Amino acid sequence: MTALVTKLRYCTCFDATSPMTLDSGQTLGPVVVAYETYGALSPAKDNAILLCHALSGDSHAAGVYDNQPDYIGWWDHYVGPGKTIDTNRFFVVSSNVIAGCKGSTGPSSLNPSTGVPYAMRFPVITVGDMVQAQAALLDRLGIDKLYAVIGGSMGGMQALEWGIMYPNRVDKIIPIASTSKLSPQAIAFDAVGRNAIISDQNWAEGDYYSNPKWPEKGLSIARMIGHITYLSEASMMIKFGRNLQEKTDYGYDFSTDFQVESYLKYQGEKFVSRFDANAYLYLTKALSYFDLEKKYGSLEAAFSKTTCQFLVLAINSDWLYPPKQSKEIVKALMKQGKRVTYSVLDSPYGHDAFLLKNERLEQLLEAFLA
Repeated sequence: MTALVTKLRYCTCFDATSPMTLDSGQTLGPVVVAYETYGALSPAKDNAILLCHALSGDSHAAGVYDNQPDYIGWWDHYVGPGKTIDTNRFFVVSSNVIAGCKGSTGPSSLNPSTGVPYAMRFPVITVGDMVQAQAALLDRLGIDKLYAVIGGSMGGMQALEWGIMYPNRVDKIIPIASTSKLSPQAIAFDAVGRNAIISDQNWAEGDYYSNPKWPEKGLSIARMIGHITYLSEASMMIKFGRNLQEKTDYGYDFSTDFQVESYLKYQGEKFVSRFDANAYLYLTKALSYFDLEKKYGSLEAAFSKTTCQFLVLAINSDWLYPPKQSKEIVKALMKQGKRVTYSVLDSPYGHDAFLLKNERLEQLLEAFLA
């Protein structure tokens, strides 16, 4: 298969004179959205698919950059010429959500009215706001209707909102390992992560961008906490068990003894090098606020006007957004007489399994997109 070579692009979707109105009632402008595209838009403009990324993802869903041949997109297993989402057939768009830190307007962006980063003066956003910005991007790209919207985890929440907010602009909705609202347990994990960041002495109330030290320790701990929820007991046993890290016996001190400890430390340190602590605060807050039942009155009411066809996928070992939460979505769609297919993917790798190559996932996507 031919490797995709892609390029990061930017689009100003709202400006200061015509700002974006957020769910909070605040306005934001200008709003820049970073995005990538793969494949070619058909003359009829009827082959576009929008990919929505998870919390720690970005617009780089597939392929590589000319100057970074080793930096492979997060869903490159599935997107490309001859792959499951075949870019010889589809025109795929992937954008970085607003409040992110990979090119789209967020807390690390310069506030044009002050010339310094927004930091914690950036308005709080919601998943619905992310979707509104994506719709504005598609307007600029001249795409009136999408063949499909696909996303895992937070991306699945965006996909669900697409089916509700813009039911006439998309045919197929595919949320994977997602939910219609965060459970108290998931809210709690995110709250602990945010507290780790704001407790870091280098956080400086969010105004750390011009400082020599950033809240790396707090962000690293937040990532370690979050990463535990993305795995499963079985995957941790497969990967690490109780194996020691470069030792033959316990150290009887507070250094790193176990491989799983070393792995989490590595994940935290790696994350710090590519993500912004304030963006993590804002995105996890958006996740906590996500509740379709509260926003629309009930799940049935949320899906009452959608005309989309749904493929809802869960992962059997996912304890962050377990299959029962996907079943709630399916039941609500069925009560409204909507077209919905549901399947549970068998994988020992927990929530993050949707990012890994999975033959059953390939089969389901290919059949649904056919």
